[in-house]
Amino acid sequence: MDWENLLAARSKRMNASEIRELLKLLDQPDIISFAGGIPDPALFPAEAFQTAFTNILSGKRQEQALQYSISEGHVPLRQWIVEHMAGFGIPCSIDNILITSGSQQALDYLGKLFLSPNDTALVTWPTYLGALGAFNAYEPAYDRLLSASNRLPADYRDTAYAKGGAVKFAYCSVDFANPTGETLDQSARQDILRLAEDLDIAVIEDAAYQSLRYDGEALAPILALEIEQRGTIEDCRTVYCGSFSKTLAPGLRVGWVCAAKPIISKLVLIKQSSDLHTPTLNQMAIADVATACFDAQVDKVKAVYVARRDCMLQALERLMPEGVTWTRPEGGMFIWLTLPRHLDSTQLLAKAIETQKLAFVPGKAFFADGSGTNTLRLNFTRTDETIINEGIKRLGLVLEATV
Repeated sequence: MDWENLLAARSKRMNASEIRELLKLLDQPDIISFAGGIPDPALFPAEAFQTAFTNILSGKRQEQALQYSISEGHVPLRQWIVEHMAGFGIPCSIDNILITSGSQQALDYLGKLFLSPNDTALVTWPTYLGALGAFNAYEPAYDRLLSASNRLPADYRDTAYAKGGAVKFAYCSVDFANPTGETLDQSARQDILRLAEDLDIAVIEDAAYQSLRYDGEALAPILALEIEQRGTIEDCRTVYCGSFSKTLAPGLRVGWVCAAKPIISKLVLIKQSSDLHTPTLNQMAIADVATACFDAQVDKVKAVYVARRDCMLQALERLMPEGVTWTRPEGGMFIWLTLPRHLDSTQLLAKAIETQKLAFVPGKAFFADGSGTNTLRLNFTRTDETIINEGIKRLGLVLEATV
């Protein structure tokens, strides 16, 4: 069979995730990996989940847990999320909430909902690799989203028109972004909102890391800023995507979308034709655990992760050669390195694995145009301080041998 002749044109834009491939290295005990954006499994609230699953499956709720359910999601979980969102200054109802199989599914659904072939998605440079993967299937063009720019909205429109479509949304992660770890200040958030209003497009706010703030002042999400201006979520263009993967457990694949009811209604239709609903048992367990110990769990992981972030920053200060710079995130899971311009981090990765048994993510994959060859991403949440120090030492040795 010549399968290529049968596949849709969009399949040519589906590429293997460099991060997914690098995760395979975690199974090799001699590799130090700063690659995946992975929580430390030692910190998972395993006992709380064991209690939740036992209670659900040993009582009257077991029939509900093992049965088909509504596409919108488990009502008690959606109600918990409503209360959680209120804490961020986002008043809403359960009708504004859709449960998804991780926030990654939300991005796929939003790409399907908004993008026709050749439409333009505005994304940061760099941006989350998983977002590019989700959107690519719908054959968009990309343009650079800048929070502070003299570029006029008409230029975005004209550029999109020249590519054969229209600007449909601006995608951004405003708190501790993957991959850079950077946070947008309130002025930058307002700039993105104003641009979206001028272009009359949606804003997709990816808030996967919002709860993982270690220092600095918490800032209102873009959706909260827009509600403050407009008075109600029903008049807002911002679509907020949340996740339990970074706080409770990624393996259960539970995330959510919070948006105006017309958007939620459309996403529910996509959900119904996709996987019907996120696994009910997983939703019920997340609801039980979130109710029992969400704040305590977040505090526990933050105490560990901030120490690891500080350890990595200190090791970088000691061990990086001249010409290497890096971000200093106030939260999240990542530090972003910029190398001298002549270096290619993909080639550097091959050397690092071969000579030092060290893995990281080359930065090129996070750029819609394939630029950023002299950048790389480091994850600090998966490994303890001893391994972080050894890994950064090995990175320094590879760089010194290359520079």
